[in-house]
Amino acid sequence: MGGYVIAIDQGTTSTRAIIFDESMKVVGSGQKEFRQIFPNSGWVEHDPEEIWETVVWSIKEALKKANLQASDIAAIGITNQRETTLIWDRETGKPLHNAIVWQDRRTAKLCDKLKKAGHEKIFAKRTGLLLDPYFSGTKLSWLLSNVKGARKRAEKGELCFGTVDTFLIWRLTGGKSFVTDATNASRTLMFNIEKNVWDKELLDILDVPKSVLPEVLDCAADFGVADGELFGAEIPILGVAGDQHAAVIGQACFSPGMLKSTYGTGCFALLNTGEDIVRSKNRLLTTIAYRLDGKSYYALEGSIFVAGAAVQWLRDGLKVIGSASETGTLADKADDAQEVYLVPAFVGLGAPWWDAEARGAMFGLTRGTGPAEFARAALEAVCYQTGDLLDAMHKDWKNDDCDIVLRVDGGMVASDWTMQRLSDLIDAPVDRPVILETTALGAAWLAGSRAGVWPDMKAFAETWARDRRFEPKMDNEVRARKLKGWKNAVRRTLSNV
Repeated sequence: MGGYVIAIDQGTTSTRAIIFDESMKVVGSGQKEFRQIFPNSGWVEHDPEEIWETVVWSIKEALKKANLQASDIAAIGITNQRETTLIWDRETGKPLHNAIVWQDRRTAKLCDKLKKAGHEKIFAKRTGLLLDPYFSGTKLSWLLSNVKGARKRAEKGELCFGTVDTFLIWRLTGGKSFVTDATNASRTLMFNIEKNVWDKELLDILDVPKSVLPEVLDCAADFGVADGELFGAEIPILGVAGDQHAAVIGQACFSPGMLKSTYGTGCFALLNTGEDIVRSKNRLLTTIAYRLDGKSYYALEGSIFVAGAAVQWLRDGLKVIGSASETGTLADKADDAQEVYLVPAFVGLGAPWWDAEARGAMFGLTRGTGPAEFARAALEAVCYQTGDLLDAMHKDWKNDDCDIVLRVDGGMVASDWTMQRLSDLIDAPVDRPVILETTALGAAWLAGSRAGVWPDMKAFAETWARDRRFEPKMDNEVRARKLKGWKNAVRRTLSNV
C-alpha cells in the first residue's frame, strides 16, 4: 500500500476522480460528464449505470495520468451529490429506475399533502429539514409507489435504497457493503439527527420499510474494500461525506462560526454550529456537518438550487455565451444604467423561500438589454441569493464576537468578477483558497487520515491557505438600491403572491 489517496467526486453533471499524494497535492485526475434526463417538466433523472461507468473510467484515467497502480493507493474517499435517490435489486445490483436527482420536483404534491396533514413539525424537529421535494424521503416513497412491484419487493427485503454514495460503495465492493455515512443519511428526511438513527415514526409516515435502508457509519470509517478486479488491486474505502459536508471539511471549517459556500450547479452555504443543534426560525436547514469518532457536529445550511446552472442556461439554453469562462468578462461590460434581475427559479426556490412552485423570471428588460446584461444578472443572482442565506443565518445564530468571513469554493469562484461582486453585495470579506477542489480534498482527508497517511484535524486545518481575499468596495447606497430591487424581483416571482 502506498501513500496516495483517491477522492471520487460524484457530482450532478460529471464525475471526477482526483489522486492526492502524501503532501495533499494533486498528481492525477480524470473527469467525465453524463446525461441529464428530463422526462417531464420539473423532473430530473440520471442513469445509474452511466454514473457507475463514469466513476470506473475516471479512476482508471486518474491512475493513468498519475502513472500509478491501484496498489499505490492507501484509501478511497467518496463525496457525492446529495439527496439523489436510487433503488436497486439486492441480489443483482441492477437499478429498478433511473436515479431521481436532488433537483427533481415531482413530489411537490406529496410534500403539500404531508404538510396539510400536519407532519412538517415532526420532520423538522427530528431531521432538521423541511418537507420539500429536494430531499430523498419523498423521492423514495414515490419510487416505491410508482415502480411496478417495488413496494412489495421492498417489504420482502429484496431491494436497497441509497443515495449515490451507497450505490457506489455497493458496486465498488461487489455488493458486500450496504452502508452510508451520517451526512448523507441526514439529508433523507428519515434520519433522526439527535439520536443518530433511522426514525421509525417518519418511516411509517412516508410508508418506507426499514429493510431497504443502509447502515449509517461515521464519515471516517471502514466502508468496505473496492474489488481488486476493478482496478488491479483491492483499495479500502475509508471516507464518505455528502459534497457540501466534504467542502466544510476541505475548507477546514472545524470551529463554530466558520462559514463556507460552494458554487457548483447549485450553491450551498454551511455555518458550523459545533455540537449545538440550532433550530432555524428563518427556514434554513439544520444538518449534520460531519460525524467523527461517534460524535456529531452540526451546521445551519442554506441551499440554492441554481448557481452555475444559470450560467449553463446562458450557454446551452439561450446560447448567448460559448463557454462559462466568458461570463465574468461579459458581465463587466454590462450597462450600469440597466438594473436587470434574474430570479433563477428554474426548479423552484430553495432557502429561505422554499417555494417549489416558483419558476424563473427576469425583470428590468429594455430594448438595450443584451448578452452582457444577461450575464451580469445570472452572476449577481448567485450573489443575491447568498446574501439572503447569510441574513437568515445571522438571525438564527447570533454571535456578536464572530466576524463573518466567507470561505468559497467550486467552479464559479475562479471568476474574480463574480467574487468581487459577491463581496460587494453581501458586504463582507470573501476568502478564496489556494486549493479550489475542497470538496474532493475533504473526502480525501477523511480517507487519508483514517489510513494514517494524512495529518489529524488540527494539523490539516493548519495547511489551509488563502489565494485571495475580496473586500467590499461598493457604495452603500448602490448596494441598498440593488438589494431592494432583488427583493422586489423575488417577491414577484413567488407562486403564492
